[in-house]
Amino acid sequence: MSIASNDANDRINQIVTLTERLTDLIAAETRAFEAHRPQDVASTITETARLANIYRLESARLKQDPSLLEGADLKQRVALIRATEAFDAVLARHGRALDAAKTISEGLVQAIAKEVASSRAKAAGYTPNARATPVNGSAITLNKRA
Repeated sequence: MSIASNDANDRINQIVTLTERLTDLIAAETRAFEAHRPQDVASTITETARLANIYRLESARLKQDPSLLEGADLKQRVALIRATEAFDAVLARHGRALDAAKTISEGLVQAIAKEVASSRAKAAGYTPNARATPVNGSAITLNKRA
């Protein structure tokens, strides 16, 4: 889906509206992550993804054809610049919140894996009939790069 506009001012107005809505959604997601409530993001994730895709397409279109904004009022251009700056700031904060959540999640997984591994019975050697003592054969995999 792309933006259909009448002129450069209309296009900028629509992009500003899109950017502000996307900024609001991502700011709300960031607050949820910072409050350790990622489940609160589930209700808006579809809309955020849809708007982010439109934003990506429009950004690519404008980069490819800057003439789409020719003739736009200075006031509209300034509004677009301000909306984009606010969006960039929210994205930076969102990235930091996601990195923190990832670090915490990875730490929890590693702690759980370590605890499970340490609680398993150790092999006791061989029985008098030269057979290995049975141990729990369940496996656990920990990918440190995830």
